Amino acid sequence: MKNYWIWFPGDFEIHEGMLQNFTREERGMRWPAYWYSDDCYKNVKFEHAYDLHTPTTFTVHTHQQGYITINDTKYRVNEPITLKPGHQDIVIYIFSADELPTVWIEGELIHSDPSWLADNYVIQRPVGYSDLFTKQTDNPAHIPYAHKEIAPVSFQSQNGGLLVDFGKEINASLKFKNLKKAITVCYGESQTEALDTKMCYYQQSGITEHTKIPKRAFRYLFIPDFTAPSVDVTADCIFLPMTNHSAFSSDNELVNKIWDASIRTFKLCSDLFYIDGIKRDRWIWGGDAYQDNFINQYSFFNEDVDKRTILALRGHDEIHQHINTIVDYSMLWIISIYNHYQMTTDKEFLQMIMPRMEQMMDYLLAQTNDLGFIYGRDGDWIFVDWSAMDKDGTVAAEQMFLLQSLKSIMTAKKVLGQPATKYQKLFESLKANTLRYFWDNEKGAFIDSYESGKRHVTRHANILAVLFDIVDEEKQQAILHNVLLNDQITQLTTPYFKFFEQDALCKLGQLSQVYQTIQDYWGAMIKLGATTIWEEYDPTVSGKEHYAMYGDPFGKSLCHAWGGSPVYLLGRYFMGLQPTAPGYATFTIHPHLSMFNELQCSLPVKNGAVHYHVHDGKIDLRTDHSGGTVITDSEKIELQPQQTVTIANN
Repeated sequence: MKNYWIWFPGDFEIHEGMLQNFTREERGMRWPAYWYSDDCYKNVKFEHAYDLHTPTTFTVHTHQQGYITINDTKYRVNEPITLKPGHQDIVIYIFSADELPTVWIEGELIHSDPSWLADNYVIQRPVGYSDLFTKQTDNPAHIPYAHKEIAPVSFQSQNGGLLVDFGKEINASLKFKNLKKAITVCYGESQTEALDTKMCYYQQSGITEHTKIPKRAFRYLFIPDFTAPSVDVTADCIFLPMTNHSAFSSDNELVNKIWDASIRTFKLCSDLFYIDGIKRDRWIWGGDAYQDNFINQYSFFNEDVDKRTILALRGHDEIHQHINTIVDYSMLWIISIYNHYQMTTDKEFLQMIMPRMEQMMDYLLAQTNDLGFIYGRDGDWIFVDWSAMDKDGTVAAEQMFLLQSLKSIMTAKKVLGQPATKYQKLFESLKANTLRYFWDNEKGAFIDSYESGKRHVTRHANILAVLFDIVDEEKQQAILHNVLLNDQITQLTTPYFKFFEQDALCKLGQLSQVYQTIQDYWGAMIKLGATTIWEEYDPTVSGKEHYAMYGDPFGKSLCHAWGGSPVYLLGRYFMGLQPTAPGYATFTIHPHLSMFNELQCSLPVKNGAVHYHVHDGKIDLRTDHSGGTVITDSEKIELQPQQTVTIANN
């Protein structure tokens, strides 16, 4: 028997997500997220009916206020209750103006498990729960973070002060000992930032060894007006434990470093939720989260952080604005739910989230025109990417996102045995109109906008059309040559859309080019000393300009969630691991590893792993999970658990 702390479904994630989105700090100012924020319901009742055949005793534990009724008789919380045999209607009323209402029920026959119902006096649904909180001594208001102390790797006297280097990017709270006087500390993701005492993002004055210092992102510290050769300081790294189920080591040392930095980036940006970066925003963004799902699938395979992020992004049933105010992020949210199901085969979560999925789709469809094209309204942000594009009228890339959203929800509804005809018809109509109005035969590509008359082509809509299977093979090849391999089409500079672009290129068989891009683009950051992957890399700038973004000299995040995409690209296409049925009930392994002479790699699948060993012109493949098929250019080989299959590495 497993007990859980229980709450109204989604409320733990909504409440903690709100708190997460209030953590941004910039130059001494707190800066909450600028979009509408839901909080948990404050007044919740938990209900369950039992038919008892023997007497039983139970206790309802809670950290909030409340009471219990059993067959309309009132009882106190946090006190044992003994019941006689017979029918028992139990209702637990919990309320709090500030906290998440939760209960943990201790008893042999009556205990808190997923069979309870939660009710906010308007909606009744199965309770929410988490493996993080399964003991009476747990408290969902206190996340069970782990702590790891890290010491500096070097001290350097500079500019009349002391520069402290921790050797790599971390997210930590500082602990000082034996300070002779109060000091000021300037933080920096880069040495340049730490030394800039006016513009560094984080600075704190009046620090003594008793000062409580919040968790911040940094690699370097600078202590001005400090003449001692060192200081007694450690960094208390605070994190939610997650197991990395992947491993990668090859004869290409640069790619090894890219993999390691990508894994570090992903983990630092993934605790209770996926956040965009550990220094600047610290917010939960839908676009970052969408990509994190894929990186997670090939590394940590942590299902819970996926679910928590999906729930936090969405909020309650009623929708007041698009996720993060961005129309495309609302659509990516819908798509991410089906991606999560494909990874996990978690039908319970799909059932729980479906009402909110449908309401989000209704919200999106309410802002489509007679042709089915989605458009932006006042207060909406049609983002797509930072790159310049023609956004006059309806935008092609947005229609690609909407098509995939429709495909995702109708597929999800079929999994649940629910009718999806409405979405199927909308999908077919929208696809026909998208091809009719946005496909330019002369350019052999999708244009951004047909309403402006500019016939402007960017990479974005064309990339998405390939990824989401919107076009046939003939048009895919046209896009490949007219857009993706065409240097006249403006190049992408952010890892955010580089993710989509490299994904599309891999899908179209351009693995050699992608492998080179991984080394040139991500590798360039490593060569500049990066220990995590940046929000953006622009090869045309140098020096401290690398750290500038949004008009701020240190506005760029040097540890950004979407930067970890090489883990996905290498795992999905070069290792060739792909689920072919939800939850890896079946999966294929089609390696393309000729660029490696030596390689050891492990990648997770649901409840198992796949292991690769490249040596002597061969690839040894082994798994501890059934359902795998190895694909080569000439044959398909069923991979039995714990048996090694050897194929040529060509």
